[in-house]
Amino acid sequence: MLDVVFHEDLSRLRSGCGPQNMATVRHIALNLLRGAKDRHVLKVRQKSAGWDVDYLETILRRTG
Repeated sequence: MLDVVFHEDLSRLRSGCGPQNMATVRHIALNLLRGAKDRHVLKVRQKSAGWDVDYLETILRRTG
């Protein structure tokens, strides 16, 4: 799933703690995108969050 949404296989992080840290960040971002209450696929949610600050804020401020 991470490779489909975030193209994790193309990441150039290969040594140290970087790959593990970025995998954690990607998991958090994926969980936030999954929690959005709309009918869009994850790719569209990711792009919308990058383009629209208000949409990003609604995703980040979502209460569980």
